[in-house]
Amino acid sequence: MARPQMLTLPEVLDEIQMSRAAFYRMRARGQAPRLVKLPNGHLRVRRADLDEWLNGHAAAY
Repeated sequence: MARPQMLTLPEVLDEIQMSRAAFYRMRARGQAPRLVKLPNGHLRVRRADLDEWLNGHAAAY
């Protein structure tokens, strides 16, 4: 079984084209993708969680 792909916060911010400050404001409001805090204190986002979050925020045009 393959391990889930984990993205760093800079990778996530680059993909969604958002500043760190804006991301943390969304996180404070409970509107950001789920973060995983590793034992070393680094933050990661599972690819599946980011994809789910993006799909939930896709605008219907």
